[in-house]
This record gives sequence, C-alpha cells and structure tokens, in this order.
Amino acid sequence: MKMAKINLTDRFIQSRKAAEKGSRDDYADALVPGMALRVSETGHKSFVLYTRYPLNPTIPSRRALGDYYPPPKDEDPQPDLEIRNGALTLAEARAKARGWLDLIARGIDPKTDEARQKATELQKQNNSFSAIASQFLERHVKGPAYVALELKAEELRSKDAKLTKERALAIALADPANRPLVDQSKKEGIVKKAEAVRIIEGEFAKRWGVRPITDIMPDEVSAAIRAIVKRGASYQAHNAFGYLRGLFNWAIGTGEYGLTASPVERLQPAKLIGKREARSRILAADELCGVWNAADKMGYPYGPLIRLLILTGQREREVAEMSWSEIDLDKKLWAIPAVRMKSDRAHEVPLAPEALKLLKALPRWKKADFVFTTTDGEKPVNGFSKAKTRLDKAVAVARAKARTGKDDVEPEKEDFLPAWVLHDLRRTMRTHLSALPVEDMVRELVIAHAKTGLHKVYDQHVYQDEKRHCLDLYEKRLKGIVEEGRLA
Repeated sequence: MKMAKINLTDRFIQSRKAAEKGSRDDYADALVPGMALRVSETGHKSFVLYTRYPLNPTIPSRRALGDYYPPPKDEDPQPDLEIRNGALTLAEARAKARGWLDLIARGIDPKTDEARQKATELQKQNNSFSAIASQFLERHVKGPAYVALELKAEELRSKDAKLTKERALAIALADPANRPLVDQSKKEGIVKKAEAVRIIEGEFAKRWGVRPITDIMPDEVSAAIRAIVKRGASYQAHNAFGYLRGLFNWAIGTGEYGLTASPVERLQPAKLIGKREARSRILAADELCGVWNAADKMGYPYGPLIRLLILTGQREREVAEMSWSEIDLDKKLWAIPAVRMKSDRAHEVPLAPEALKLLKALPRWKKADFVFTTTDGEKPVNGFSKAKTRLDKAVAVARAKARTGKDDVEPEKEDFLPAWVLHDLRRTMRTHLSALPVEDMVRELVIAHAKTGLHKVYDQHVYQDEKRHCLDLYEKRLKGIVEEGRLA
C-alpha cells in the first residue's frame, strides 16, 4: 500500500497501473487531508476519504467518494453525474471530500447528511404539482375502475405501437369483457372524467410540472386561467378554475403533501374571468356563408375541418381528433368513443351526403390514423389560433372585395366579422336545427346532448335514423345559405 502524499493530477492518475494481485494501492492527495486515489488489482480507480467519522469517532476508516472519471476532451460535453453513475473528476472528488470534512468538523456524519438530502429530494418529487395532479386524477377524478381500464389500454398499446392512448382506451371501453369495469367506473370519480384529465394535464401539469405544489402562487394561477380566457374560451376557463380549485382542496384535505393553504382560495372567478354566462353568439346567414367559402380556400387540413364543424355541429376537439377507424364510409357513420366525448358517453354521427363527400376526398396516411393532421397522421392538428386568424383574414378579404368591387383591396375593420370563436359554429348549427321539422330531442341528440328526464332512464333507442334525417334536412338548408345566399 502506497500512502506517500502526492499532488494528484489526471496525468498521474491515468498512468497508474493495476495493483499487485490480492492488494490495492492508495495514493494520498497532498491538497486534501485524508483523500486518496485507490487502484485495485483490476486497474479500477476510485477516490476514498480516510478519517474519523462521527458515527464511529474512535477508529479512522475509509469511505468511498466515487469512481474516477477522466476529464473529457475540450470538444466533448461533460455528462451529468447521473449519467456517469456518480463517477467524479479529480476536481469534483476534492470538492466532495472538503464538503465531507466540513460536515465532520460540525459533528455531522456525511452518510446521515446524504440520507437527509435524498429524503428531501424524494419529498420534493412526491410533492411536485405533476405528481399530486396525477394522484388527484387517479384517486378522485377517475376512480379505481377507470384506472384499471387505462392499464388494459396500455397493454394494447404495448402490442400495437400505432395505437394512440385515446384509441387504445376506446377499444378497452368497448370490449365486452371489460363491461363490469365500465359500469363500475360510472359510479366512481366524477362524471366528466375526460374533460377534467384533459384540462388538468394540458393546462396545468405542463405549466408547473416538477415544481413543489406549495410554491404555486395566486398570481401564477391567475396567469394560467387568463391564458385560457385570451384564447376566447371563457366558459372553459371557468371549468378549469373549478378543477384546479378542487385539486388544491383535495391535496389539503388528504394531509399528505404539506399543503395548508390553496392559492385559488381568494381568487374570484367573476373578476378573473368574467361572469359565467353561456355564449349566445351565432353567425348570421351571410357570416356563415363567408366562413364556409373562406374555409374552402384554406385547404387541408383546417379548411375541411372547419367545414365539418359546420356540417356536423360537433365540438372542435371531437372533429380535430377524428380518426379513420371511427368512420364507416359504407354505413355512412362516424362513431366517437366515450373517451373522446365531453360527456364520457359514446356518440354516433350519421354522415349526410356533403359530410360524406368531404371525408372521401381527404388524404389517407400510412403512419397513423388521424383524419386531420400535419404530421402524416401521427398527431392530430392543434394550431387552431393561427388557423382562425387565417380564416378571419380570408373572410374579411372576400367581404372587402364585395364591398368595393375591387380584387386588390386590403380589408378594413368593418370587413372583419364581429368577435366570434369556432365553438359558435356549433351553436349556429343547433339554432338552424330548430327551424327544421324534427323533434327537439332528436336535435339535441345530434349534437350529443343527453336525454333528459324519464327518457334518460327508459328510452334506450339510439335514434340513428332520426338523426340522419335531421342532418339531411340541415345540409339542404345549409346549401341554400352558402350557394344561394338565402335561408332554404
């Protein structure tokens, strides 16, 4: 064993040969008391610290600081300690040894300190917003049966890489063997599971992620909610506020996360978002005609997507995340699985002639299943803000040309439609349905509103033919608006 002190350098360390068989060579560092380089009989090199430790101060002992990590070349990046499995450069070993000596001088054993740090770090991870949000969704929003269905969906995805998370869950929900779990899931958690998961994960977990939940401040909550409002989704902002308030209150109520006050507690939705009122904006006949024609000029994917919103009256997300596996062109039917519906109930949309013609003209993708995509079918479209801006500009340009009789004209403020959002197309469609000779319940079922009263319990008829007739009549009415500029 060699214990003569030497000013360790990387060159010296890398020149050391393996120790003789059955022994180890130690080279004491001249700069840090007690620190040494240890070389084994296999040539393995590591750093140790030889000193008296508080847990056993009467006898000096060696403890490993970490394996030796040679410094990378200047042009190579230096991997993190985690990637290096804790291996240390010479400079890092000296710094760690000095740190240990400082702790020992204060009567603290380095093992105890490391255990405390690991426990603190683990607590931070367990108390991160995303970790608690995951627990909230599993234990409060979803319930055990729904979580079990998600696990079955993951098993399906492990066998078929092309399956999306949503599609796999839809298959699991539709499997007759899982019917008991599906029935049980309706009794557990909250009613609108899919909406709550989408909002908590999409709006908040992405924003705050690994940050401790106790660090989230009221002004940050306000900023997150206001971001939703600025997208023109005030109604959704109210829902998001409610889910977030529920999450913080749940976390406090469990007593598990060290949270004693909610950053949402003193915020007032009416002042932050505005009074919760259902939007009443519908597009007039000339406005609807303008949007329809402008969508045609936008091209795939957003142009036909917007036209399908007008034709079917379904929600923006339901159309945007449509997949070919949901569509039966022969039966002229679009079946939306429960997992994609706001109501968590499966919904069938009969495809009237114009909607069917639109779908048949769309491109198909080999990589994946989504109908409207900019990534060869791997992901559905999501850039609605920019698409809406393009749509508004196209409508305004067309109105400016009609107003001035000139082709080369820049639209003015009066040429843009009064404030509207894509969801207003759904309300506009439903309003036109009221002018048709169709039962009101059928009109509601077309846009996936639930049956009410005794019908909800005793009437299990799916009304597919009635809904198809309603949509056929609606397309004829729409044709009169967009082709002839009048109500049919």
